[in-house]
Amino acid sequence: MSDIDRSSAIAILGGTGDQGLGLALRFAVAGRPVVIGSRKADRAEQAATEVLSQVPGAEVAGFENADAAVRAEIVILSVPFEHTASTVKAIREVLVPGQIVVCMAVPLAAAIGGAPAHTLGIWQGSAAELVASLVPDGVDVISAFQNVSAHRLQDLSEAVDCDIIVSGAKAPRGRIIDLCGLIPDLRGVDGGPLANARIVESMTALLIGINRRHKLPEGAGIRITGLPDDPS
Repeated sequence: MSDIDRSSAIAILGGTGDQGLGLALRFAVAGRPVVIGSRKADRAEQAATEVLSQVPGAEVAGFENADAAVRAEIVILSVPFEHTASTVKAIREVLVPGQIVVCMAVPLAAAIGGAPAHTLGIWQGSAAELVASLVPDGVDVISAFQNVSAHRLQDLSEAVDCDIIVSGAKAPRGRIIDLCGLIPDLRGVDGGPLANARIVESMTALLIGINRRHKLPEGAGIRITGLPDDPS
């Protein structure tokens, strides 16, 4: 992937985890080049091999996080909340103006040994706003993908059937809404400014509780009704 078009590539840091791997699979199916990042390059390479085994011919490769981040204009952070700040600090020096960093993290209480259906209060207001406080000037941070089921993403035989609420500055927000449209039955919904990530992130804890009470191993999603055909 040395000659990959950086403008079309999608880097997924934490692509070795369930949600990140699911997104990597779906974007690979859609024909987009995918760069998987991990703290350890060998784990990223293993995940890339897994994607290639399910999507023959896919443009996919694995690198250590910082090496992955320089290879795409869109960088998706698919790491647990407790690793979010350290991951951003580790790649901060390679981020450049014009890049978009997409935050999927949710400050669940499980990060400090609490219940996964509860959230933590953090100073910045949301995980996405925490990330925005850490990236260099000129790098846009967008909140998205928190509430999509990893199980549904990885099951390539089925459509995902979920709305993704996308929050952040208008222009990069539109690019991520368009990105959602690459995945069948996944719809990006304009969620307004980044501060609204505080609401969206808390919905993850609600869905975790719903999944447990209704015994839904495949994971529940959300749909926003009453929108026009093009919600962006």
